[in-house]
Amino acid sequence: MRVFRDLNNLPAFKNSVLTIGTFDGVHKGHQKLIERINIQAKKNDGESIIITFHPHPRIVINPEDKSLRLLNTIEEKISLLETYEVDNLVIVPFSRDFSEQSAEEYISNFLVKNFQPKSIVIGYDHKFGKNRSGDFHLLEKMKEEFGYSMEEISKETLDDIGISSSKIRNSLQLGEIKLANELLGHNYKLTGTVVRGLQNGRKLGFPTANIQVNDEYKLIPKTGIYVVKVSDSSKASETYKGMLSIGYNPTFEGKEQTIEVNILDFDKDIYGSSLTLEFVDFIRNEKKFDSVETLIAEIKNDELVTRKILSAT
Repeated sequence: MRVFRDLNNLPAFKNSVLTIGTFDGVHKGHQKLIERINIQAKKNDGESIIITFHPHPRIVINPEDKSLRLLNTIEEKISLLETYEVDNLVIVPFSRDFSEQSAEEYISNFLVKNFQPKSIVIGYDHKFGKNRSGDFHLLEKMKEEFGYSMEEISKETLDDIGISSSKIRNSLQLGEIKLANELLGHNYKLTGTVVRGLQNGRKLGFPTANIQVNDEYKLIPKTGIYVVKVSDSSKASETYKGMLSIGYNPTFEGKEQTIEVNILDFDKDIYGSSLTLEFVDFIRNEKKFDSVETLIAEIKNDELVTRKILSAT
């Protein structure tokens, strides 16, 4: 898959079949759409193109709204789209100026000028251009002038996509990892840098890597203990078993949320490394223990559960 981040540096695409969206999560609904543009591109001896935006448009249009939570960082999205065999991914730098284009300018100066589409696959309720004034009907109206064909995504498919994204976010916020993974069609992932923490885990006999997530909009699942697979982001082929704690270390009167992973059967210095955590299952809620000894006994049980679950995957 070719990735482009600059509209001034695009090649001449051959018989391009494109679609546009945020593709947050690259979940099962999105995968159906990707399959459709890939099939069309093969039929036309052309190339499939996904156009997405970074930063997310809501961040640019409503910067004061900090409630947005995304299922993917942009790098995670690139990795997932590559898995689903998209030919080209164009990441458009989203700005206020870009959002001020009229709907007609969006079609002629953005879509047609940059991508020379043979076919556009879009939903009937997709909106674009200034004040979101453009829609499927405008694209349909202008197709003869610019020589592209249109395919409408059914309301049912679009509803599936919308429901899935909100359902996945809700599932993760409730710790329902298996449901979230089922809707995604792959395991939810979290990527971050290993930084120095309070080293409470080392004192307990379970040293942990303290993970700092560098994207403030990335959705962090609910507090609790999880079964995860761990890999160095630069060497995804090497995977380790892990127990993950998201929470406030209540037994130690912690005040700030931490993300700490104990990598089983592993003893290397990885400070500064980028790790990817792949969520497999939820074990239990975080709780405050009466003594350190009780906490250690519970962690030992968490390890047994973790090994049992991961041995079956």
